[in-house]
Amino acid sequence: MPDSPPPTQNRGIAAAGVPGSGLQLLQGALLVIAVLYFGRELLMPLVLAVLLSFVLAPVVRGLRRIHLPRVAAVLVAVALAGTVILATGLLLGRQATSLAENLPGYRTAVLQKLERLQASGGLLDRVSSAMQELGRTAGANEPAAPAQPRAAPSRLPSEAVPVEIRAPDPTPFEMMQRVAEPLIGPLAITGIVAILVIFILLYREDLRDRLIRLAGARDLHRTMAAMDDAAYRLSRYFLALTAMNTAYGLLIAAALWLIGIPNPLLWGFVAGLMRFVPFIGSFIAAGFPLLLALAVDPGWATLVWVLILFVIGELAMGQVFEPLVFGHSTGLSPIAVIAAAAFWTWLWGPIGLLMAVPLTVCLVVLGRHVDRLEFLDVMLGDSPPLDPEETFYQRALAGDTDALAEQAEGCLKDRPLAEYLDSVALPALRLAQADAVHGALSPERRDGLQRSVEMLIEDLEEAEDPKPEAGEEPAPVPGPWQVPGAVLCLPGRGPFDALAAVMLGQALRRRGFGVQIGGMAAGPAAPPRLLCLCLIEGGSSAATARYLLRRARRRLPGTPALALAWAPDSAGTLATALKAEGQAAPLLLASSLAEALDMTLEQAGSAAPQVLTEPAPRPEPPSLGVATAPA
Repeated sequence: MPDSPPPTQNRGIAAAGVPGSGLQLLQGALLVIAVLYFGRELLMPLVLAVLLSFVLAPVVRGLRRIHLPRVAAVLVAVALAGTVILATGLLLGRQATSLAENLPGYRTAVLQKLERLQASGGLLDRVSSAMQELGRTAGANEPAAPAQPRAAPSRLPSEAVPVEIRAPDPTPFEMMQRVAEPLIGPLAITGIVAILVIFILLYREDLRDRLIRLAGARDLHRTMAAMDDAAYRLSRYFLALTAMNTAYGLLIAAALWLIGIPNPLLWGFVAGLMRFVPFIGSFIAAGFPLLLALAVDPGWATLVWVLILFVIGELAMGQVFEPLVFGHSTGLSPIAVIAAAAFWTWLWGPIGLLMAVPLTVCLVVLGRHVDRLEFLDVMLGDSPPLDPEETFYQRALAGDTDALAEQAEGCLKDRPLAEYLDSVALPALRLAQADAVHGALSPERRDGLQRSVEMLIEDLEEAEDPKPEAGEEPAPVPGPWQVPGAVLCLPGRGPFDALAAVMLGQALRRRGFGVQIGGMAAGPAAPPRLLCLCLIEGGSSAATARYLLRRARRRLPGTPALALAWAPDSAGTLATALKAEGQAAPLLLASSLAEALDMTLEQAGSAAPQVLTEPAPRPEPPSLGVATAPA
């Protein structure tokens, strides 16, 4: 009686780290949200100061390179930033004042244009008529309300006495109070932010050391990696985004000035500021110039030019310049960007909308380096949540053949079929086989997974390998090896060994070999030139593998044999067990599909008898994933 298969370690999908149980996580999240909401008056200046310090840190480093003392470099950088912000505010104030003075005229011009459009009998008029007709029809269908007695008109007094109420003139103190009250809040916040920025830049290293002490000096390397990652990502992202949005706003202002839109500097500033808001910022910024285009031009040419300007600007920034500067991702998934914008806007208002992306990047970096907060990286990050083989297994279990084909298409763009099967498909089958051996895979699930993989294999028949470079074209397969049945692929008795045999046969056919899958009992039309026994580690036992090899050799004496014992590494139990069989008769032993393909090519090109070949050490398979769009 053959021995049972050796126990296989089932590599399940480990859950992302969370701080305690689900109830503790919910309590912690509610506590953090409450602190952020009720402490926003204190936290918003602090967060603004931290983000501004990231922007000014490169400026301080540049001033230090010219041998400026640290305190002087910090004060100069903060003074420059304050001067730029103050000058921008004064300029925008003048623009806003001019706009407010001209708003009544713009409103009248827009209303007149809409009235002319309605009077021309165009689409607007037809829509209005249809709405009025619908209202009359609805009114006719309603039952008439009972008549109400009309009240007698009240009799006005014969003489009206005018009444005038005058407030006393304000005192000088009251006038100062009225002027100062609206300014106290913004000035106080500005002063707090400026002081915080100065101290953060002056004591940056001291703050970093204290954070390291809080995180634990024993894990110094991980703490430093997390802080450097956060500093690099935020500094690079926020500084580059600020510079790009400033340039974008200036270009929009210049283009609006050429088109003839009033107050172009104001709308350029709004356009640059709204670029910090993901997805919808540009649409908000374009609304005001479009309304002004209706007012300043009796025709429609200005409106069209403004619309074209913002469409071209958004496409250029989103598809050309931002991917060129940031790469294709800031580390956030698109869904995370949208969710973060909604969450921080609800929490902190417009300031939260502007700071949504930088704050969420901080959370992703925290989850990437703190094990107990790994769920933040999984939820918000842009890295694939599952390994390629786990994704393959999940799609196959769900019967999603379209997703399997999409993954294969992305992997085969620059890799040959054998490499894809070795690094994605066969590891996924080993996961499925481990579940089947342990009874965790029901027969229905197993049959559905097998059908999904078989359909994928049929789809891969039409896929083409990347063209080899000049001088690396493989030698043609000899004619006798192209005859159907020249290579006989026999599966083992594992749950998915048959699929491994089909995959090896597909790779051999693509190379030009004539292949037959199974059919040894009936016997092929002509004796095969090579016998391939296909096994996946963890399915068949060592005794079963040796029995199948001896049985095949008895049926086909004198035929060279190759054993593909696929395993995650070259030291599998099946490979070790089959080495002993190679002592009695020559045996080619491969631990990967690509290695089996190379050995078959060598066998076809050499007439000399083969000897036992030790499986070469398998290199780590490359990280393959499905191709996706930027956050």
